[in-house]
Amino acid sequence: MREQQVRHDVTVVGGGLAGVCAAIAAARLGRSVALINNRPVLGGNSSSEIRVWVVGATAHGRNHHARETGIMGELFVENQYRNPEGNPYYWDAVVLDAVRAEPNISLYLNTDVREVSASDGRIESVTGWTMGSELLTTFTGPVFLDCTGDGLVGALAGAEFRIGREARSEYDEPWAPEVADEITLGSTLLFYSKDAGEPSRFVPPSFTKDIAATSIPSRRVIRASDNGCAYWWIEFGGELDTVHDNEAIRDELWAVVYGIWDHIKNSGSFSDVDNLTLEWVGSVPGKREYRRFVGDYVLTQHDVLQQTEFDDRVAFGGWSIDLHPPGGMYAQEEGAKQRYADGIYHIPYRILYSKNVTNLLLAGRNVSASHVAFGTTRVQATTAVMGEAAGTAAALAVASDIEPRAVDVGELQRTLLRNDAAIVGLPLVDSSDLASAATVTASGALSSLAVEDGSSAWPLDADAGLVLPVDPSLPVLELLVDAEADTSLTVELHDPGPGQNYVPRTLVSTLSAPVPAGSKQWVRFDLAWAPDTPRNAFVLVRAASGVSLYVADRPAPGVLSFTRRPLRPQDERPQPLREWTNRELLRRTFCFRAGGSSAFAPEKAVDGYLRPFAGPHTWVSSGLPAWLRLTWESPVTIGRVELIGDDDVDEDLINLHRHRTPFPVPPPLVRDYVVEALVDGAWEPVVSVTSNRRRRRVHELATAVTCTALRVVVTATNGAPDAHVVALRAYAP
Repeated sequence: MREQQVRHDVTVVGGGLAGVCAAIAAARLGRSVALINNRPVLGGNSSSEIRVWVVGATAHGRNHHARETGIMGELFVENQYRNPEGNPYYWDAVVLDAVRAEPNISLYLNTDVREVSASDGRIESVTGWTMGSELLTTFTGPVFLDCTGDGLVGALAGAEFRIGREARSEYDEPWAPEVADEITLGSTLLFYSKDAGEPSRFVPPSFTKDIAATSIPSRRVIRASDNGCAYWWIEFGGELDTVHDNEAIRDELWAVVYGIWDHIKNSGSFSDVDNLTLEWVGSVPGKREYRRFVGDYVLTQHDVLQQTEFDDRVAFGGWSIDLHPPGGMYAQEEGAKQRYADGIYHIPYRILYSKNVTNLLLAGRNVSASHVAFGTTRVQATTAVMGEAAGTAAALAVASDIEPRAVDVGELQRTLLRNDAAIVGLPLVDSSDLASAATVTASGALSSLAVEDGSSAWPLDADAGLVLPVDPSLPVLELLVDAEADTSLTVELHDPGPGQNYVPRTLVSTLSAPVPAGSKQWVRFDLAWAPDTPRNAFVLVRAASGVSLYVADRPAPGVLSFTRRPLRPQDERPQPLREWTNRELLRRTFCFRAGGSSAFAPEKAVDGYLRPFAGPHTWVSSGLPAWLRLTWESPVTIGRVELIGDDDVDEDLINLHRHRTPFPVPPPLVRDYVVEALVDGAWEPVVSVTSNRRRRRVHELATAVTCTALRVVVTATNGAPDAHVVALRAYAP
């Protein structure tokens, strides 16, 4: 046995996606980082050991323009390129490569931290045992992050925490129980099956549960074709202690997994299963809930559903408040009770550090939230963006030799935005960016809102919706329709409210227009809407018998198309995110004409917004090749150029098997481009890129250049017909 002591600026305990993103964020800011994980692979619940899909603010496509950017966004996009089939082992490699690409990270796998030295409300060190190496390591440093999920580090340090459900009276949360208790969400084991190509018998082991003697077959959906997270409802332990009873919970889950497989193979209730065999069964329970630490603020149900706009917001979420019955897979209730906000919600910095341990930051399912609010913050892409925020805060705290609580929130937000992190509705104001003092011009820009090339008719049997950017106004809307007989068509213009929302909220006006019998005719509505500031418009088209809208088989920048479906009896009302869906219209658009727009002007690439918010905030060219130019009145010296492209944050990307897009790289991302500087009246190339597949590109110039103008010339995208640039920045050496 060996012992060692190491010191790092930032010590991150826990190698799930929260810890991974925290470590990468701190390392990129120049801090030395220890990333400690008690398993042999990174990724936590998303790893090949557990195989829970990575979901977040997109909420399986219910939220729009909501996919995470920053480090989590990089992982999503890279995995889509390398691993479109959703191979769990390839995902492990994507995550490991991202960590090993950072020279400032020291990675300690198979290292279980079980001792913490703390005094006077401050952690001095943590000690971990590396299984297989017989190595005991003591980690010291000024700042620690508990990204363990279960929160053991913080608990051993004396950090205040909660387990279970608060009483309704504590935060006045309608979904909280009347009386507080220690019930949590349970744990899950998943399984994969495959076709063996020949008959394969299944002899159930002795511990197999006879699920026919339970409520499972009648209360849960079992399909022979399902795999992995389709069986998310195999859940147990919510009425036990998910840590101290972990072994018993695993055994019960195993018994039920094999019981389900026995039911599929041997009950006679399923056809075409003779050749099916089990390929993989999990052995490490995927935990949902245990300790939740208490920070300077506790996020509640009200903050999520009311989309509280915190001054210290550093991340966002968008998954539903997703709570499961205490009985898990044995419960008579539905497997999940879900409530969505009208769009993505904000996450404040104050929930990411301990209230009473002064050098402890938090990220993951253990952050400072009530049990009800935890029902949404717990999903992995959301924990990842919190991890990036916490890691960034840790780096700033070390750089200034201050406690995490004392970090300047404005500087934290600016640093996150400089690095393209997931903050919504907050523009980057960066005085060091030379682009902020430049005049912006382009070869051209998309200047009208129109999609006229309809390829198929969509019967208007249910209400339809169209979201359009309003910049500066929406004077008119025309729809391309067929009508079997003379009739009329009614539209409602709605203001969705906050800039991140894409569902109807406030009715502005209602208009009707006559529609004569005929095909492919434009029907006009004079909306005449000129709000004070740019924003989104939701146009609701009322169902009309015998009327069809035309659909184009292509997306349109800044535009979304929806159909309305009825809520289920058990769904709470109102819940517009459940009602309005674009799944059948994904990458397609209702045909319309809405006049001129400034939504895609060149200036959008320097307005500081890095995500859609009350408009797309992206320069879109009018064809290719295209250029975007920054011009200064006096010469400037440039040492670094940054380009942020459009990776279509409306596209839902998931790391594992559930979702596969038809393209390896988001089509709007610029692929081939050249950056040129205007020196003594001549354009000189300073950067040349081909085959790009990343959203954010940082180009450190080999030699600084003094120029009066800078431009990026885009010659190809990854499939879109126009160039899309979210941000173009220039910095002095």
